[in-house]
Amino acid sequence: MLGLIVTLIVVGLIAGAVARLLVPGKQDIGILMTIVLGIVGSFIGGFLGYLIFHKDSQDGFFQPAGLIGSIIGAVIALLIYTRMGKRHTVHH
Repeated sequence: MLGLIVTLIVVGLIAGAVARLLVPGKQDIGILMTIVLGIVGSFIGGFLGYLIFHKDSQDGFFQPAGLIGSIIGAVIALLIYTRMGKRHTVHH
């Protein structure tokens, strides 16, 4: 169980950092949110992988992905986050 948590944190950090490098513009998030972004991206990537390839169907549709899937999912999550953040800002 501890190994799974450490793996999620490390993959989350890597995927979140790469996603932040790939998405243009400034993201006002710290390292903890970068890790969370990567972890969320991992589950998004796992869900998309299940939908596209129907692999690991015995594990269900909500599962973590590999590093590439995690990065793709993190990019999607970051794009959604930045779009939602722009919607709530007030410009004077």
